[in-house]
Amino acid sequence: MGLDQYLYAKKYTSDSPYFNKSGMFGQLKETLGTDVAFLTKQTPSISVEIKVGYWRKSNQIHQYFVDNCQDGRDDCREYYVDREKLTELLDLCKQVLADHSKADELLPSQSGFFFGSTEYDEWYFSGLTDTVEILENALKMDDDWEFYYQSSW
Repeated sequence: MGLDQYLYAKKYTSDSPYFNKSGMFGQLKETLGTDVAFLTKQTPSISVEIKVGYWRKSNQIHQYFVDNCQDGRDDCREYYVDREKLTELLDLCKQVLADHSKADELLPSQSGFFFGSTEYDEWYFSGLTDTVEILENALKMDDDWEFYYQSSW
């Protein structure tokens, strides 16, 4: 029990030339098997979802998403996160890792129901290091991918 956090990348593709510029629809259809019943003329589309990030009790990262992507609502629902917000969070993490004294100002810890420690300790900074790796990798994905954050506690 506690705060679990997920970042997902999602991409929609169909056999429409607009969505299938890279040939992804055909590749996925072949990988899934050509006899897949749901890929009919009425519904010729595939949505792909990849979990690109996972945190455990990184309450400072959670609070960033709540404040900047969820309009202050902390309700365990899935929320869209634009690339600008991911880039901003990446920059904040790097600033705090470079100067630990900025932690409380830039990415303050948050208390909550089994959210983990609110101390600026090894666990806190480890969460920032993990976040840098997650976000750098996610932001390498092409612009057709959309990102969503969800927490569970």
